[in-house]
Amino acid sequence: MTIFLTGGTGFLGKRLAERLVEAGHRVRALVRPGPTPRRMPPGVESIPGDMLDAESLRRGADGARTIIHTAALVKMWVRDRSLFDRVNVGGLEAILEIARSSGARVLYTSSFIALGPTDGRVADEDWIQPGRVFHNDYERTKAAADAVARRAAAGGLPITILYPGVVYGAGEMTDGSLMTRTIRDFMRRKVPFLGSGDRRICYAFIDDVVEGHLRALERGAPGRGYILGGENADYHTLFGTLSRLTGAPVPRLHVPFWLMGAVGRMYRWRAHLTGAEPLITDEVVGIYRHDWAYSSERAIREIGYRITPLEEGLRRTVDWLRRAS
Repeated sequence: MTIFLTGGTGFLGKRLAERLVEAGHRVRALVRPGPTPRRMPPGVESIPGDMLDAESLRRGADGARTIIHTAALVKMWVRDRSLFDRVNVGGLEAILEIARSSGARVLYTSSFIALGPTDGRVADEDWIQPGRVFHNDYERTKAAADAVARRAAAGGLPITILYPGVVYGAGEMTDGSLMTRTIRDFMRRKVPFLGSGDRRICYAFIDDVVEGHLRALERGAPGRGYILGGENADYHTLFGTLSRLTGAPVPRLHVPFWLMGAVGRMYRWRAHLTGAEPLITDEVVGIYRHDWAYSSERAIREIGYRITPLEEGLRRTVDWLRRAS
């Protein structure tokens, strides 16, 4: 099968491209041009362009039976906030328009953040948070794109929506590899403090998420959504496990959210003045204040999704980081 893959140079996308080729598919990947050539796995055809270049999208999708759309602007801040809308929402709309005209099936990689915080519960694909307030532009535009995808599904477009959790594991160090970078920093004892330790987050091992895409490609129902997650763990559990695996101590300093928010606001203001990307923002701290706990039961039941236990996934990530250092 010929597959057009957006986001093929990303943390998840590059691993997915490699696995699709292994499974016997012909893969074309959208690759943004730049001063440093972006190398794709063997067997992957590179299509120069980006999500704002409609012609490159049409060129990549020409003759493809399936479009796997993983591309997104995954940042906590950019100076031009409209870029989130143009890439995360407008990019999906462009892909859907191409699919309508070509008859291609769409596998859309969203994020659990599109579904919203789950404070006090473990939610599923149908979760709607009452009175939801968005914390940053990434969350807002992923939710808006999810609404676009659901409307397309309701209108009969053959689209399957996937919602990965916080993805971690071996892979290219990009904007999408935040959790792997955090694990690396913890191993180097560069995580000086933690926020509140009782917020639960759905952590998803990258190998599981990649295989989940292939299973959705084979078995996923059009119009259906599937959470590709893992264990829901709080920071005490996460960093306690990492401490056992690495020997690095869990930071003893816990900084309250109000102070983290104040520091994040300062960084965000400085970013507006200097253009330098902030280390953290108050908007991101707002996300950390909540639970993001989700169940992958539907994906397990309907497409055969499998979850690697958190400790095993972290051990494999630590081993890879040690070999890569």
